[in-house]
Amino acid sequence: MAVHEKPKAFYDTFERKGPGQKVTHYCPGCGHGTVHKLIAEAIDDLGIQDRTVFLSPVGCAAFAYYYFDTGNVACAHGRAPAVATGIRRNLDDAVVISYQGDGDLAGIGTAEIVHAANRGENLTVFFINNAIYGMTGGQMAPTTLLSQVTMTTPLGRTREREGPPIRICEMLSQLEAPVYIERVALTDAKGVLKTRAAVRKALRIQVEGRGFSLVEILSPCPVNWRMSPAESRKWIEETMIPVFPLGVFKDVPGQKRASGRLPLLGDAELRELLGADGEEGPVTEISEIDEKVKLSGFGGQGVMSAGILLANCAIREGHNATWLPSYGPEMRGGTANAGVIMSSDPIGSPVVDRPNALIAMNGPSLDAFESTVQPDGLIVADSTMVKRAVGRTDVKVLMIPATETAASEGFVRGANVIMLTVYLLESGCLSMETLKRILPLSLTRAEYAAPNLRMIERGMELHAGRV
Repeated sequence: MAVHEKPKAFYDTFERKGPGQKVTHYCPGCGHGTVHKLIAEAIDDLGIQDRTVFLSPVGCAAFAYYYFDTGNVACAHGRAPAVATGIRRNLDDAVVISYQGDGDLAGIGTAEIVHAANRGENLTVFFINNAIYGMTGGQMAPTTLLSQVTMTTPLGRTREREGPPIRICEMLSQLEAPVYIERVALTDAKGVLKTRAAVRKALRIQVEGRGFSLVEILSPCPVNWRMSPAESRKWIEETMIPVFPLGVFKDVPGQKRASGRLPLLGDAELRELLGADGEEGPVTEISEIDEKVKLSGFGGQGVMSAGILLANCAIREGHNATWLPSYGPEMRGGTANAGVIMSSDPIGSPVVDRPNALIAMNGPSLDAFESTVQPDGLIVADSTMVKRAVGRTDVKVLMIPATETAASEGFVRGANVIMLTVYLLESGCLSMETLKRILPLSLTRAEYAAPNLRMIERGMELHAGRV
C-alpha cells in the first residue's frame, strides 16, 4: 500500500491564516501549489533541505517562506537573481532557488535575470508563466498573449501598441553561460510529471556545481483568466503552448564549475594596490562610537569623496561604517548629499534621516537639512558659501570659511577636507592620525596628497580659533 505524506521541506500548516489552518493562500486551480509540492519533494529526495535558501520576491508566491521549511529570503520586486548571486558568492554549499513570476522576472527583473544567466551563476530559477499579473488583479504581463484581454488591455494586447510577448527561454538560451533551460506546462498528469523531472534535473545540476539552470513553467491562473480550473488547463494546451512551445532549449553537459566565491585580496595586497607604505601601524584605541553624519553641497565640492573618506577612517579604527550617496539631477553643479553612519555596533540601515552632525558646504544644504539635525547636535557650515546664520539654538554651530581658506592656498578643491577636519576635531569620534594616514590612500592622483594634508593643517588651525 502506498503511503503519501507531506514533504519534510514543507511546514505542517500555513500559519499566515492562523494556527491550525490547513488551507493555502492560493486560488482554486492555481498552479503555484503544484509547483511548490514538486520542489519540496525534490528537496527531500536530494537531501538538501538544510542547505536550501528559497528566494521569493513580489508576486503570488511572495509568501513562500510560510510554506518552505528552508532558509528563506523575501526579495524586492525582480531582484531575486541579484540576491541569489550574493548568497551564492558567500555560501559555497548553499542550494539557491529563485522562484519568480512572469511580471517579476520578465518585467521589472529583466536585467537581473539576464545578467545572472550570462554570468552562469550556479543557481536554479523556477519561472512561473501564467501570462498575467496574478497578485495585483490581472493586468497585462510581459508574457501576455496577443489579443489576450486583461485589466489593462481590455481590447486585447496588440503587437503595435504593447509589442509581442517575451519568450524568456528562447532569449536566455542564446547566452553562452547557462547550462540548462527548459519549458514545461501544467496541462495534465503527463505535463506535471515532465515538470517534476525538470525541477529535479535543474536542482541536481546546481548540487553538482555545474552552473545556471532555469525551468519555465506554464501555469494556470483560473481566477484572473475567468475560467474554471479544467478550462484553464485546456487554454494552456490550445493557446499558450503554440506561443510558448515546450521543450529543452539548452542542455550542456559539463564538469563542475569553480566556486562562486571570488578570491579576496589580503591586507598586504590591498596596501600595495592602494600605494600604502609597508607598515600597517596600530589601530587607534577609540571609545564607543555612534555617529550619524549628513554631508551636503554642490556636485563637484567633494561631498561624496569626503563621506567615503570619513567611512574609511571609521573602518580603519575598527568600527562599522556605511556610506549612502544621493545625487541631484546633475553630477556636477547639482545638489548632492551623503549619509555616513559610524558605529561600534552592527548597522541595520544606511539611511541618515536624523543626523547628529551636518556638514553643509552651501546654502541650499543648510536650508534642506538644518531642521533634521538632532537636538544637541552639531552643524559645521562653510561660511564662504552659506550667507545666513543658522536658526537653530539647540545645536552647536561652527561657521568655517573653508572655501575661502582653500582658495587662498591655491587648492579650492580641498575645502571638503577642511570641513571634515573641523568636524572630527569637534566631535572627537576619530583621530587626526587616522585621517592623515587614510587620506593619501583615498586619492586617485598622488600629487594631491601634499595639498590635501595641508588642508588638514588649515582645518586644525580654523578649529583652534573657534572653540
